[in-house]
Amino acid sequence: MILTVTLNTALDITYRVGSLRPHASHRVSEVTERPGGKGVNVARVLAALGHEVTVTGFTGGATGRVVQEKLAAVPGLVDALVPLSGSTRRTVAVVDERTGDTTQLNEPGPTVAPVEWSAFQEAYADLLPVASAVALCGSLPPGVPVGAYAGLIRTARSFGLPVLLDTSGEPLRRGVAARPDIIKPNADELAELTGSHEPLRATQDARRRGAGAVVASLGPEGLLAATREGRWRATPPTSAQGNPTGAGDAVVAGLLSAWTDHLPWPARLTRAIALSTATVLAPVAGEFDRGVYEELLGQVSVTSTPSAA
Repeated sequence: MILTVTLNTALDITYRVGSLRPHASHRVSEVTERPGGKGVNVARVLAALGHEVTVTGFTGGATGRVVQEKLAAVPGLVDALVPLSGSTRRTVAVVDERTGDTTQLNEPGPTVAPVEWSAFQEAYADLLPVASAVALCGSLPPGVPVGAYAGLIRTARSFGLPVLLDTSGEPLRRGVAARPDIIKPNADELAELTGSHEPLRATQDARRRGAGAVVASLGPEGLLAATREGRWRATPPTSAQGNPTGAGDAVVAGLLSAWTDHLPWPARLTRAIALSTATVLAPVAGEFDRGVYEELLGQVSVTSTPSAA
């Protein structure tokens, strides 16, 4: 079982409009709701790939109940979310059908009380004995200590579990010091962590700070990976035009899926790129087109990259 942690879960709402214009009223042609937050997105992709996956984190209020109802409808996914007195946040993606561009509005998460944080840590530790890998994903809601991910990494590693961390800012900085097996920053997050805007140098610097492997998302240019086994750049066959919401989470799902299948790094990156591109091309934010995914698996380019000086 793969365990994904989403401390700041959400109900993701997608609106589609003919053309998004400032200071104007809009008629929404379609509304889609789905459970969200980075780790939840990762779990949904993993479940669609046929993996057993458990979701934990926080949920609360009427919005939280909707999230849990929708999670219950996902085959292969187990809901282990911890109750919260506050209300789960919502995110709104507005898709401009004329341009294909997406405008994202993200609510802040509810404040987590100390007793709720303690309850989560106990629930998390109880799940680890039956897990095969752990993914810690997304932002921290108010009230959760900034070093939370570092503590969760150490707890997972005490059970001998591999850990992937996907966050940003100070939680990422502190988390890296706890030596996660993989981190997956984007280019801006990597530059903030290391102070370097040269991706190859920055990935290697992030490894020196404690990450076992660094897989940096470079947007349309693909992925750059620095690992113990080597360094690779993976690129999609074409530049995908569509909704990028959830594309980074699809990368995480691809890496975890291939990791638990014991595939070598080039195959892990191939799966991650194919899933990410298929997510961008899907009509609903955070979903992926299985036919496109399977077609792209044979078209992704992965090349070895020399070390930075």
